[in-house]
Amino acid sequence: MTTFAVENPSTGESEDSFTRIDDADRDAILDRATAAQREWRTTTLEERAQILRRTAEIYREREEELAALIGREMGKLRRQAVGELGTVAKIYEWYADHAHDVMADRELPAEGSLRTFVRKDPLGVVVGIMPWNYPYYQVARWAAPNLLVGNALVLKHASICPLSSQACEDILVEAGLPEGVFQNIYAAGSQMDAFIADKRVAAVSLTGSEDAGAAVAKTAGEHYKKSLLELGGNDPFVVLDDHNLDQVLRRYVGARMSNAGQSCTAPKRLIVLDEFYDRALEYLTDKIGGLTVGPWDDESAKVGPLSSISARDEIVERIEDAAQNGDATVVVGGRALDRDGAYMEPALLTDVDPRADIGRNEIFGPVALLYRAADVEEAVAIANDTDYGLGSYVYSADLDLARDVASRMEAGMTWINEAGGGAPGQPFGGIGRSGYGRELGQWGVDEFANEHLFRVNEAP
Repeated sequence: MTTFAVENPSTGESEDSFTRIDDADRDAILDRATAAQREWRTTTLEERAQILRRTAEIYREREEELAALIGREMGKLRRQAVGELGTVAKIYEWYADHAHDVMADRELPAEGSLRTFVRKDPLGVVVGIMPWNYPYYQVARWAAPNLLVGNALVLKHASICPLSSQACEDILVEAGLPEGVFQNIYAAGSQMDAFIADKRVAAVSLTGSEDAGAAVAKTAGEHYKKSLLELGGNDPFVVLDDHNLDQVLRRYVGARMSNAGQSCTAPKRLIVLDEFYDRALEYLTDKIGGLTVGPWDDESAKVGPLSSISARDEIVERIEDAAQNGDATVVVGGRALDRDGAYMEPALLTDVDPRADIGRNEIFGPVALLYRAADVEEAVAIANDTDYGLGSYVYSADLDLARDVASRMEAGMTWINEAGGGAPGQPFGGIGRSGYGRELGQWGVDEFANEHLFRVNEAP
């Protein structure tokens, strides 16, 4: 067995230690999940909905305690952690409230039978491989609809989240979920290939890196398993006019710097028209340069530490390389802070080469990229000049223009005059290098359900 520890990014110190499973433990884990799922699928929809509703209540009741766990694990500022927990509660509550709607049989034209309909049956055991940036939210997005369908779940969370991942299981059990229906396991990424390949596993959902997604998709495909991937993003934030420009830019900075910039759907590339580029540059230089950086429990901090010192160092190195190679101009920030912990200066880059690493690949940290467009057509071209396709943002006082530009965004989601949008009842997911499949709402239920067709006729 191997051990690992919580490395507090606010202090740089090691805290609690944990033990990973052995490969030999896999049989017991999956046997338990399989047996639990057979019982769970026989429960009524009302029973499942009630457990999800109680889960939402517990998340609200314990928000301060739960916020502290992810503050220690990955550095999320307390108020942002509390906000995440509020979203988690809403997800579980939404599925409780809409259980009968999203699970209803779909009546089809009879086409020669007395009745034809489709029922949503569970697939079985679903593995979830989850990231550290939103430790509770990512799990809820996957778990709530799958538990409602009747699947059993095995969670392999990021190694830096052992406290919050166990809390996810404990809360569900406290809410009334039978033991074994949801299992949190401490495993290495290299151990998950065998889980996915195992015949007792029906499907896999991954939110994480592109490399991890490619590996999961390959194994799932080889073994005829359904998979869902939510990967990275390089989301554009297109501003088409200078209406309330300061307010629009304030929203961009808030969305970009939230969670220390560690969000797949955070707007990374700010694209503004040439006529107000200088005003945008002046505002961003002042605003980003003035952001206060501090530990997760510092109420005055606007930006917390990154998830780890190594993650911080990678971003700082990429910024340094871009500046040295002429791939971007560093206007403000971008350096590691000389203190214990995983802190860096929030950065603003301009003159970014869209073909270079700094412009082409996702930057998972507090780094804003400002682009200049001559007109609307060039703004659209810059926005779509990416291999990713998760989210996109369009701002304009002219809603007809905004809707037209939004319709041309090559992404899974587009928000008009809104930053950080989305709701439990709406689909979440991307295209291209951002992955495939959809979570939340009706779509989250359908992804890992057996759409079971029934045709009913008179006895011969």
